[in-house]
Amino acid sequence: MIEVLEILILSLADDELFIGHRHAEWIGLGPILEEDIAFASIAQDETGHAQAYYQILTDLGLPTPDEYAFKREASAFRSAHLVELPNFEYDYGMALMRHFLYDAAEQVRLDALRKSAYEPLAGLAERLLREEKYHWLHARVWIQRLGRSTEEAHHRLQAALDQLFPYAWMLFEEMPHEEKMIEAGWVPPSAELRMRWLEKISPILMEANLAYSEPKADELQAFQGGRHGIRSPYFDSLYAEMTEVSASDPEAEW
Repeated sequence: MIEVLEILILSLADDELFIGHRHAEWIGLGPILEEDIAFASIAQDETGHAQAYYQILTDLGLPTPDEYAFKREASAFRSAHLVELPNFEYDYGMALMRHFLYDAAEQVRLDALRKSAYEPLAGLAERLLREEKYHWLHARVWIQRLGRSTEEAHHRLQAALDQLFPYAWMLFEEMPHEEKMIEAGWVPPSAELRMRWLEKISPILMEANLAYSEPKADELQAFQGGRHGIRSPYFDSLYAEMTEVSASDPEAEW
């Protein structure tokens, strides 16, 4: 069962690792100074959370956090494609909407993991939730504020939602061997978590006059596979940039 546990934890950790890197790319480029600081702080938290997840596996005798983060083959990653997407033309509406959709999913996942039968995961989820509530507050407030402000702001958020929603849907892609995870009491079904996520984001989007359509199964082919080791077209350049230091100095530590 350790291989099954590894899949579950890597799905969580790899998401955090890459969303942290993408958020960090906004340092110095935010629309206002406060947003530079906010995205930098959130990026630091998410990267630290990834390390904490990897450490659970390291404590079981599996690779170190550095090995998991910087020395794996692409097919060994379990991240959703949403977190691999680049910051297209540094459009703040896109960055903010990804932040909102992702952190709502994190809230839902961590709340469920607090009740996990795997105690190290449950304990970590309880701790991470204390930090994540501020990420969620930041994302929610900006979506509500900008969605109800100018016509341009609303248009840009709606365009971002239209583009990102199918990617965000696949944050809850069924994982390999998920039935064993459920039987062990580690995590609820991904489909159930997705419904909780929709219940969380729908009232906020409605309040901001933003609308989404649930994708049909045959529309998701281009967005799925992340949990099964299929990488997005953006992964190679992302990973090359992220591992530049470790590649130049193999002895460097996180």
